Amino acid sequence: HDYWRLVGEGAKDMEEKYDVFIEYEGPRRSNPEEQLKLLDIAMKSKVAGIIVQALNDEFLPVINQAVDQGIPVITIDTDAPESKRSTYIGTDNYEAGKLAGKALLEDTGGEATVGIITGSFENAHHQLRVEGFRDVVEQEPGIDIVAVEESNITRVVAEEKTHNMLSDYPDITALYGTSALDGIGMVAAAESLGVEDSLYMIAFDVLPANIALLEEGKVDVLIGQKPYEMGNRSVELMLDLMNNQEVQDVYHTNASVVRKEDIDD
Repeated sequence: HDYWRLVGEGAKDMEEKYDVFIEYEGPRRSNPEEQLKLLDIAMKSKVAGIIVQALNDEFLPVINQAVDQGIPVITIDTDAPESKRSTYIGTDNYEAGKLAGKALLEDTGGEATVGIITGSFENAHHQLRVEGFRDVVEQEPGIDIVAVEESNITRVVAEEKTHNMLSDYPDITALYGTSALDGIGMVAAAESLGVEDSLYMIAFDVLPANIALLEEGKVDVLIGQKPYEMGNRSVELMLDLMNNQEVQDVYHTNASVVRKEDIDD
């Protein structure tokens, strides 16, 4: 996944600078159970520190167990604030959802029938992206959210769910996708139904495939995140912890609204 490849590159690029060894592991596709096993392996391997995306509440006891064993834990991209983790670094996902909502209101004049494709109903960061979006657009009487479906953070399921949604609700005029692969699936489904020219679309992440869709006018807005910076900074924070330096509870990396005219920036 290009997003997580950038997170990994950001972390690995700190190895030479600080003379540390970073092992970067993850499931081939979004899989909380497999990711939880990798977290457990890292803990039992008695690594010096763990940086992890805490996908759901099942991660809390393992994070707490690692901390109790003297292994500092940093959450990245998806937080577990109820756990004993030392700090979180990543996007403020609620605010990112609000950015998407404000972009939709601005570009549609506050008149749209909306369908949402979210990466996961269970993952906290996708919940927050939907919540922030809703809290902005539902204040406008001209906005109607008619359907919310889950893509399991895969392009194929995003396309399938979008196709079904557009078939069930032919009056939809706007689509909002909360994961990096949702935009690709949304566009594919719209094209298969021949309705791509009549839809306004917002997707997440300025990855190469999504930038191409933005350049071609198939997606109207991308919500940009800073995955490389997350990986890079998370290693520095871990080293601060190991050196008994004080860290904040949360570090937010910037999110931004990216339109076609912003690509060069």
